[in-house]
Amino acid sequence: MLLTGGLKSLLPHVLRRIIRCNRLTISNTSGMAEGYKQANVVILHKSLADDFEKFCYANDGPLPLLHRSQPGDWKCPSLSSDSDIRTDCLQYRKYEHGACTGSLKSLEEYSEQLKDMVTFYLGCSFSFEKAVQKAGIPIRNVEQKCNVSMYKTSVPCYSISMFHCNLVVTMRPIPESKLEAAVLATCELKEAHGAPIHIGDPGLLGIQDLSKPDYGDPVHLHPGDIPVFWACGVTGVEAIINCRAPLAFTHSPGCMFITDLKNDNVRSLGGVPQVHCISQDPLHFSIVSAEAAQKINTLETLIGIDPGERGIAPVQRRGELLPACLALSHAGSVLITTGFPTHFTHEPPEENDGPPGALAIAAMLQALEKQVAIVTDQRAMDLNKKIMEGAVQLGILKKPIPLLSYQRESADSALMFLCENGNPGRPRFDHLIAIERAGMAADGNYYNARKVNIKHLVDPIDELFLAAQTIPGVTTTGVGDGGNELGMGKVKDAVKKHIKNGDVIACDVEADFTVVAGVSNWGGYAIACALSVLRSCEIHDRYLRRAVGFPHARSERLWLPALPSVTKEEKLLKTLVQLGVRSGKTASLEMEVDGLPFYNTHSLMIEKLL
Repeated sequence: MLLTGGLKSLLPHVLRRIIRCNRLTISNTSGMAEGYKQANVVILHKSLADDFEKFCYANDGPLPLLHRSQPGDWKCPSLSSDSDIRTDCLQYRKYEHGACTGSLKSLEEYSEQLKDMVTFYLGCSFSFEKAVQKAGIPIRNVEQKCNVSMYKTSVPCYSISMFHCNLVVTMRPIPESKLEAAVLATCELKEAHGAPIHIGDPGLLGIQDLSKPDYGDPVHLHPGDIPVFWACGVTGVEAIINCRAPLAFTHSPGCMFITDLKNDNVRSLGGVPQVHCISQDPLHFSIVSAEAAQKINTLETLIGIDPGERGIAPVQRRGELLPACLALSHAGSVLITTGFPTHFTHEPPEENDGPPGALAIAAMLQALEKQVAIVTDQRAMDLNKKIMEGAVQLGILKKPIPLLSYQRESADSALMFLCENGNPGRPRFDHLIAIERAGMAADGNYYNARKVNIKHLVDPIDELFLAAQTIPGVTTTGVGDGGNELGMGKVKDAVKKHIKNGDVIACDVEADFTVVAGVSNWGGYAIACALSVLRSCEIHDRYLRRAVGFPHARSERLWLPALPSVTKEEKLLKTLVQLGVRSGKTASLEMEVDGLPFYNTHSLMIEKLL
């Protein structure tokens, strides 16, 4: 019997010959034939082959198709020179009507049945291990001399006919400092599953316990390691189980077919990837292309100008728009709040900065098929209903958005509002956004820019943001332009130091992400534009859909019309004027926001952002 030493440097055809002779003492092929592609194997009846091929193309992250054989063809000249699929895997599994009925060293005794069967060779993540090591990243399962960990997830694959299953993933512990290098090393190796589909907490994939893999061996994480998950070809095994075919064969997980093909033919996935942390509890990283990230950073720079001369430059935190929008992109349900009753002597007291930006965000979220609701002051419900009706009539919104109000009735009111039955494990919303929303100061009051206390006009929606800090998986964003808005607590020290009356008016309530703009509406427009950029980014889109199903970029006509436009915003501002909603700085009922004319100021900003 041959031991494992030196196997990683042997040529594939030599290894296949050794495997064929049953002379190895190893249990998996991880680390063998470094730099060469390995393949998952699925063998099924020819009557099922066309549908299974479609299933592979519909889920090409876990099932990158390297080759489909003809019925009864045991060789594979496009992948290997002298192979025989009946003997050249370390171990096979036999499935009958969806049940595993045996592990086999060879399929030769089934040669007669195999004449009517088709073999699918599917890419494997073992193929990228050499590239990862070359990038200076440890492969923990190779270090620990064990198989890679494989887990069933709660992520459904795209179903084709009788083929349906949830995604299976491999997990490799990666040092946090090496995350971006790991993504970069694998992102273009599409035939080896490409970039990771999740980085961070396994619970977000429905994996409860890393120490109990469904296939393979548990792999120990070192201090500072982050669990990183790649789509896995064992997904094909799950599909075979669920289709309940009378007879099928697969490789035994970890016991791959080793090809003669080197990992040097790469396919670009649309740019250089970046990794960004979007949540600490649970730990969650996202991926985006450098090009998309740069566009979003440019949007942030554009909205950072200060035509109202409020002195916001020292308050701004660069690099907040991107992670805020990445978190929003991952969210399924979003709660938005706006409303700043600065004009306490008028009815309505609301200003016109805030609602347009909130509706721009809501429109994009709607177009991206996310659940969205707006929470506002009970006394302003009728006004907001009229604004909402106007937005639908103008074509800004596809349909009305649920309009909610919040009142504190008990100590757990905020938790009951945000979560089903007040259970933090079942939040109704993944992300909360406050845009130009009056924020609570350190003394518990709410102040306009002139230091007037307007607490009697403001419902305690801040409590929702404070409660969100205690709910795992719920992130928050605050958008403001003066430091007294909800969510600006993150920059309160700078507000107190640099903004007029800041020592009194500064909001004390933090958001996870703080977007400071020259006018808050601009922040809303920028978020809408950034969400469009992210959905159009192939790298981010693939990560978002876990590399199953089809790219969303093909459906961009569904969300591009939701972007703000000069025409839509002009009509919306006219609607607000008709409803008596005034400019924040001047209380004027003219075509202006925060004392700045719509034409050639706000209209120009919209054009620049677009």
